[in-house]
Amino acid sequence: MIDIPSRTNYGTVLAAFRATTLSGRTMGSNSVSRHKFLLLCLAFFGATLAPSHDASAFALQIGDSNELGSLWPGIQKKSSNQDKASYVNHLLGMALGAVQIANGQVYFRSSNGFRFLPAAARAHNGGGRTLDLRTAGLYTYLFATYRGYGTEIWYIGNLSGIVTIPFLVSGHNLTGWTLFGPVGARVPDGGITVMLLGVALGVLALARRFLMR
Repeated sequence: MIDIPSRTNYGTVLAAFRATTLSGRTMGSNSVSRHKFLLLCLAFFGATLAPSHDASAFALQIGDSNELGSLWPGIQKKSSNQDKASYVNHLLGMALGAVQIANGQVYFRSSNGFRFLPAAARAHNGGGRTLDLRTAGLYTYLFATYRGYGTEIWYIGNLSGIVTIPFLVSGHNLTGWTLFGPVGARVPDGGITVMLLGVALGVLALARRFLMR
């Protein structure tokens, strides 16, 4: 004879089975949720540390807030990098907004003050209106010459990534440019690197606490 459980026992077994099933689903759901949360944290961590300057180019303009000064009549084709560096260094020693004549040049110092202005040293020459500072290295000054107009000098110690400069100034075309170091002069302003590192560590700590529950 086969024993058939009573209605009460059957209901108890069914209730226990349902509870076990729901518990398994909940555990699986929690596992999936934790996995998704971890992926989200990793994505946020990567986005936080990823460089943001690659999205678009920073355009320098004549007389903008990065202008260090200018020269007239500007350099000639035979001017050496050493001569160019001496021109930049002369501007560094001038008062804001001052005008001086020296070394056959008229120097116009802009009214822009900068936090850190090291002497111009290592040079890198190039042409064209687009500069990729990611591959060119670390530089502090950009020395650009326009035929018949003179030379424009920008401070770029706070810039990185793609930078563009005017190709024509008052109808005068760009003939070339020179970047000046020194290496390692550019440091992110305002402790940005420390802030990003702190945010990233905070996200990882939060993810660890969540996954250990």
